Amino acid sequence: MSTPRSERTDPPGHRGGETMRALVVEQGGGRGRVRCVRRPIPEPGPAEVVLRVAASGVNRADLMQRDGAYPLRAGWTDVLGLEAGGTVVAVGDDVPTELLGTSRCALLPGGGHAEFVGVRASHTLPVPAGIDPVDAAGLPEAAATVWSNVFALGAPEAGRWLLVHGGASGIGAMAIQLAVAHGIRVATTVGTAEKARFAQALGAEITVVHGEADFVEVLASHDVRPQVILDILGGDQLNRNLAVLARGGRVAVIGHLAGTPAPLDLDLLLRSQLTLTGTALRSRPDREKDQIIAELQNRVWPHLAAGRITPTTDARLRLDRADEALELLDSRAVRGKVLLIP
Repeated sequence: MSTPRSERTDPPGHRGGETMRALVVEQGGGRGRVRCVRRPIPEPGPAEVVLRVAASGVNRADLMQRDGAYPLRAGWTDVLGLEAGGTVVAVGDDVPTELLGTSRCALLPGGGHAEFVGVRASHTLPVPAGIDPVDAAGLPEAAATVWSNVFALGAPEAGRWLLVHGGASGIGAMAIQLAVAHGIRVATTVGTAEKARFAQALGAEITVVHGEADFVEVLASHDVRPQVILDILGGDQLNRNLAVLARGGRVAVIGHLAGTPAPLDLDLLLRSQLTLTGTALRSRPDREKDQIIAELQNRVWPHLAAGRITPTTDARLRLDRADEALELLDSRAVRGKVLLIP
C-alpha cells in the first residue's frame, strides 16, 4: 500500500481516523433532504491529490440528485458536488510533490461539497493568475462543459453566431465570454430583463427574454442563423432550434429543462445538413476528462489570466446553508454561479 505524501507531518484523515463534514441527500421518496454528515477524510490514490476545500460550485446535477432524478453509478460517491477549489494537502505516489500547498480547482465525479476531496491530479487545474481562489471553484464544470460541447466539436467561425440558451447561468456566462474571446458573436435567451443586461455586459449582442419575445422571430428579424446552439432545453424546443440553424449547423444538447422526449424533424435535419450532439460530462471516462482538462489549461486558462474571461459568482453560502443554495439555483434567479464555503 502506498503512503500518501502531505504538507503536514500527520495529515488529517491519513492517520488517526479523522473525519470531515460532507453534504449528502437522504432519500425518502420524491425529493430528498440535504444534510451534513461526518465522513472519513479521503486518502489519495497513486494518481490523486487531496484538496482542503475552500469552496465548491453548486450545479443543476446537485438538484437532480436531491430530487432523486440522478441515479448514482457504481463507484460514484453519494457526496454532492461536481467541482471544487482549494489547497493540495496530500498527493499520491505518482503525483509530483511540487503540487503540495498549491491552489487548484478540480472537476469531480462527486464529493466536492465537503471539507476535503480526493481527485485525480489530471482533473485539477491551477487557479489562474489574478482570480480569487474561492471564485475559481466555480470554473471547472462550466468551462469543461462549454469547451467540450462548443469548441472541441467544432466552434463557429470568428464573426459567425453562437446561440446560448440560458445565458445568465454559470454555463451560459462562460459560453458567452469564451465565444467573445474567440471573436464569435453571441445571441442568448434569458428569463428576465435583469438577466438580459447581465448577458449583454458579458458580450451578448442579442438577448431574448422568455415570455416577452420569441427567439425564432427575433433571430429572423436580425437575419441571424447560428452555426452552433448550446441547448439546455431539449423537449419541444428541439425542432425550433433546428429551424434557426445555419446550413451545416449543429445543436449541442447539454440539458433537458423542457423535457426528455423531443420530436425530431428528420426532413429539416437532412435538407439543411444539420448535426445534433449530446453529452453528459460527469459520466465521461477519465481519459476523456484528462484531455478536456489539458485543453482547458492550454486554451481557456490564458483568457482567464488575461482578464478576457472573469468568474461570475452570484452568491457564496456556508455549507450548512446548502438547502438555501439549492433553492436559489432552483429558483432560476441566479446570475452566474452559486458557491458553498466549508
